[in-house]
Amino acid sequence: VQLQASGGGVVQAGGSLRLSCVASGFISRINNMAWYRRTPGNQRDMVATLVCGDSTSGDSTNYADSVKGRFTMSRDSAKNTAYLLMDNLKPEDAAIYLCSANVGRFSGSFYYNYTYWGQGTLVTVSS
Repeated sequence: VQLQASGGGVVQAGGSLRLSCVASGFISRINNMAWYRRTPGNQRDMVATLVCGDSTSGDSTNYADSVKGRFTMSRDSAKNTAYLLMDNLKPEDAAIYLCSANVGRFSGSFYYNYTYWGQGTLVTVSS
């Protein structure tokens, strides 16, 4: 399983960006996906998480307090892709954004869950 994050760039404060994270490979089910960010101090903080729903329940999301009301995480299940729409960006949002996915897979007849990580995409916010 591979995760490919994209969509980072340079934006002025108050602007918007949309990040994408595509999961590919042998996937039976994606249980949840998440966005984290790594700051210059090398601390990795959770930004948003999405628990994938099924035919009877929708996806559920959770956000860090610092981004609530400004960031929106969503998913296209047909494309195994998660998105992070970031509005009203602030200089303190600048970071390398990483995506992760907890994926269910079969190994022979054995089913297991495993969390995979993608490479980062850089977001720069100028004031």
